[in-house]
Amino acid sequence: MNALLIYPEWPDTYWSFKHALSFEGKRSAYPPLGLLTIASLLPKHWNKRLVDTNIRRLTEADLKWADVALLSGMLVHKQELLELLARCRSRGLSTVIGGPVTSSVQELPQHADHVVIGEAEDLVAGLAADLERGTAKPLYSAAERPGLSKTPLPDLSLINPKHYSSMAIQYSRGCPFNCEFCDIIEIYGRTPRTKSPSQVVAELEQLYEHNWRGSVFIVDDNFIGNKREVKKLLPVLAEWNSRRKQPFTFFTEASLNLADDRELLQMMQDARFNRVFLGIETPVEESLKEAQKLQNTRRDLMESVKRIQGYGLEVMAGFIVGFDSDPEDIFDRQVEFIQESGIPLAMVGLLLALPGTQLYRRLMKEGRIVDEGHGNNMNLSLNFIPKMNPQRLVEGYRDILQRIYHPDAYYERVRKFLAQYKPTHHVARVRSDYVALARSILRQGILGDSRISYWKFFLDAATRYRHSFGTAIMLAIMGYHFQTLTRAICDPEQEQLSSEAN
Repeated sequence: MNALLIYPEWPDTYWSFKHALSFEGKRSAYPPLGLLTIASLLPKHWNKRLVDTNIRRLTEADLKWADVALLSGMLVHKQELLELLARCRSRGLSTVIGGPVTSSVQELPQHADHVVIGEAEDLVAGLAADLERGTAKPLYSAAERPGLSKTPLPDLSLINPKHYSSMAIQYSRGCPFNCEFCDIIEIYGRTPRTKSPSQVVAELEQLYEHNWRGSVFIVDDNFIGNKREVKKLLPVLAEWNSRRKQPFTFFTEASLNLADDRELLQMMQDARFNRVFLGIETPVEESLKEAQKLQNTRRDLMESVKRIQGYGLEVMAGFIVGFDSDPEDIFDRQVEFIQESGIPLAMVGLLLALPGTQLYRRLMKEGRIVDEGHGNNMNLSLNFIPKMNPQRLVEGYRDILQRIYHPDAYYERVRKFLAQYKPTHHVARVRSDYVALARSILRQGILGDSRISYWKFFLDAATRYRHSFGTAIMLAIMGYHFQTLTRAICDPEQEQLSSEAN
């Protein structure tokens, strides 16, 4: 059996980092970890080929080779997945689709021969046997959420790591909180399940043996969802990294209550974590309560961010506008918070009511859902009727982006971060770092539209912040990505195209 595993191309969003990747000669931010794990669950006697369409195009030769095509993705990949499915089926290929998208898009059985809903560890063996016998069912649904002790090592033989900016591993699934707009708790549950420290070390050893050196993304939606278990893992990570002469740095996603646990912060610092993404969402407490994001209430949000940054962690953060409780001055308040907090990479999006979430169900009861959405909270077409005037909401959102990613404002925010940033680990420079620096100077300092702002920042980075010069240049490059996207989003012609598409 020849199994063709296909991953769709990322749309152009903040999370794709598309406009920054070329600076370091990379094609995608991370490998498709889900499909690599599925590959290890498939029968050993099957032949497997992975096509990550972020790396290369799917060819006719690939389709001719395959007996079955297995696809995976998220709601944001919906359109690309439908096109890939249609192409496979037009060649007579049996198609299987899984991943988070199957929990969000109800019409997938119309486009794929076999749909897998839920986590794969307990499903793949039966599915594979049915495919071999020609008796595969249209729908496979996980009866329960499996323990992660069943999760095998991902099959790294299917990728070339040099094409990716970072490698990825998963430690846990699930989150203990109850945010109304979040689909993670609906898909993976509110009881975090974790791998053992020995499983994680085995994954790191595999990356090391594949000659990976550099950044590793721990893809958990809330890395600290089970603090007791993560505190068992972190000393093991620190010891392994030290014994291997520190080949990796780590970054992940976590909830803001990370700031409450100094012991945990110190453990992350010791294990060489250098960045964390936080869901801050909004500085308006009433909106946080509305969203049931109670872990962010009854605290000084700014102080929480500063405390985390004080442990050598760069904070990336998500922000949302469009809550029913948002006041008229929400746009100014978001900008003020982002600028004052020194969070360079602020992912601001419009509220999106994802199918399957508490928010979607509530708004459906209220008659306010317009469509199932697109998974991209940067898309200017709302999938629900907001309390605020929709045009005012979209205009205010665009105003936030234009203000926080104006080069002067962005570089000032980076300066604020660098002024108190104390990197605790030396990261050896590699060839791609020097290539990225040269391309940054060319594209941003010579050919760019904001050359004066860039050179002022570059001079500060080389003098006042020379202790973190590499981080400064990386943030300048990331700023290029965010600024490029912001121009596209705020272009009136782009808004017209978006309206016509919907």
